[in-house]
Amino acid sequence: MSGRASAARYARALLDVAIKEADPVRVGEELASFATLVGAHAVLRDTLKNPGVPAAAKRRVVEELSGRLSLASPLAKLLLMLADRDRLSLLPDLNDVYQERLRDHQQVIQAEVTTAAPLDAANADAIRKRLQGATGRQVSMTTKVDPALIGGLVARIGGTVYDGSVSARLAKMRERLLQGR
Repeated sequence: MSGRASAARYARALLDVAIKEADPVRVGEELASFATLVGAHAVLRDTLKNPGVPAAAKRRVVEELSGRLSLASPLAKLLLMLADRDRLSLLPDLNDVYQERLRDHQQVIQAEVTTAAPLDAANADAIRKRLQGATGRQVSMTTKVDPALIGGLVARIGGTVYDGSVSARLAKMRERLLQGR
């Protein structure tokens, strides 16, 4: 089984338990913080991922970190289990999948909006509201700037791309003109 598939099983279980026993949003925030902490410290990351380091030593490290960070019980238990099974290398994928599942549970979709110029808060909010109206779900939106778009915007929601950029319109116009020859 691939690492991502294993991480998905653990993430699903963690979310199920968090919904019943804890605050799933808090668990998600703590998981993201823990994954960031491990990813930011090379020695810690290498120690927890190294198969040559005994599982008992990894467990002690995770116990210490869990205590210092006051992690929610379901998350602390899962991290200890991963340490015991030498599966802490799944942490980045586990975090990604958990965050995706949490957004699904909350009926929130992730949208990436690219514009030719930076958006002010009012325009970003207006775009978010239009996307919410179009999808019928809450929208968590990130923005990027790409001057090559000339104007307009490109919105990516999951695997769907809505291209309302001037550069795309010009390309379509060019195609129609060339076909008309």
